[in-house]
Amino acid sequence: MTGQPLDYVTAHADRTPERTAVVDTATGEELTYEAFDRRASQVATVFSEKLGLEPGTRVAILAHNSVRYLETIYGCGKAETLYVALNWRLATPELEYVVSDADPDALVYDPAFADTVAALRGRIDVDHYVSLGDPVSDEDVAYADALADVPTERRRMPDRDPDDVWGLLYTSGTTGRPKGVKQTFDMVLYNARNIGIPTDLTSRDTTLNVLPFFHTGGLNLYTNPTLVVGGTAVVPRSFDPQEALELLEGRVTAFFGVPAIYRAMIDHPDFEQRDLSSVRSWASGGAPMPVDLLEAYADHDIVIRQGMGMTETGPTGTLIDEERALEKAGSIGKTAPFVRARVVDVDAAAAGATELESLPAGEQGELQFKGPGITPGYWNRPDAQEAAFLEGWLRTGDIATRDEDGYLYIVDRLKNMFISGGENVFPAEVERVLNEHPEIAEAAVVPVPHDRWGEVGHAFVVPETETSISEASILEHCATNLAKYKVPDDVEILEELPRNAAGKIERPTLEDRAS
Repeated sequence: MTGQPLDYVTAHADRTPERTAVVDTATGEELTYEAFDRRASQVATVFSEKLGLEPGTRVAILAHNSVRYLETIYGCGKAETLYVALNWRLATPELEYVVSDADPDALVYDPAFADTVAALRGRIDVDHYVSLGDPVSDEDVAYADALADVPTERRRMPDRDPDDVWGLLYTSGTTGRPKGVKQTFDMVLYNARNIGIPTDLTSRDTTLNVLPFFHTGGLNLYTNPTLVVGGTAVVPRSFDPQEALELLEGRVTAFFGVPAIYRAMIDHPDFEQRDLSSVRSWASGGAPMPVDLLEAYADHDIVIRQGMGMTETGPTGTLIDEERALEKAGSIGKTAPFVRARVVDVDAAAAGATELESLPAGEQGELQFKGPGITPGYWNRPDAQEAAFLEGWLRTGDIATRDEDGYLYIVDRLKNMFISGGENVFPAEVERVLNEHPEIAEAAVVPVPHDRWGEVGHAFVVPETETSISEASILEHCATNLAKYKVPDDVEILEELPRNAAGKIERPTLEDRAS
């Protein structure tokens, strides 16, 4: 395939050099497209000329969100190296596995993780360490010093094939070893269209980007799409509800968050006093959005659009239209413009059946996606790649159903389902009922062994603030709204649920606690 010009940052630097590209809220630094393009060009020169990194080699990044992080990623694109976004929430042995799997030649790190880098050194095979601040070791390269004596001429990314791999994002690994999901240029460009067209994202928009960059939602909802269209990306180090509300009250026009983030903001004492009318587009994903939370925001004239995606889908797979977001509360909407979806028989899909047809409305099956914005596969994992795809369709592992109007609903993750007394139980269905209890803020259900029924549900609930709730009232609520075999056998009250960086509940942690 002939290479194509894909350096949209350089294109914006040529056309609108003075427009602000990135705002770093921690430092107050604002870079225009011209300045951002120059910085990324310098990073590329450091990688290719100072460090001698060859095209195709990997550059790992262990850092909080920042302008420097984005310069590094886009510098990788210009130098034809691959970025590897490391999850700084992982324990050192977990990071050791990921780094060893990606086998990078360089590690760019934030001094905030100096202890982690010190612990990793000697356990990983990395030739070059680059510090975004004071180096941990005298042998390390200081980022600022490295850029200080390289030319500032803008360097256009070499023409690339759209299916070239730009970087690796590792899955959270809540059910096993993390997998490196290949992120191609096509994935970035098609995701920008898949989320940008339904939300009308343009160069006039300013987006607030609070999810970590090692997560697809951090980079691609909406940081990369914003830069693709020539808008402004506001980047805090991490999510803080008070800071987020302050930023949303100002220049921000579009926002994406996971349900836990929306819950934290509306529960913050400053929420009622904030004027958030400048934000024209609100969206959520990563986990099911509780209907009561949708309604609470709607009471403040804020309509949150629920969508669904995965690291493997770039991530945008679906998004509900704003006009029906409340009427179809609980739905993830319909497919994005460059995505196809089907809901197929679970057993047939597991058996590798060919030419599967989508099930009729109302029937439950596995949700599968196809489209040009989907990953070509996993790094060093041909086995996982073979298991994930069926005749070009990505197997999401989600059980879904479609209503008569074509709107999709996620029932649960296939792997979360358990069998109690011969009946299938989907924890998400039980959790939905629990979340409808007026004194419950959020809930999670995991299976535990049972002598008679094989498995039963163990519920974890977080009560609303300043409420006292009893196990008896919770079980009574469940018995009124669920079949008997779906009612949890035990209830445990927690102050909060454990979550990973994507805002998803860490079910293995709860399963360990319940067992």
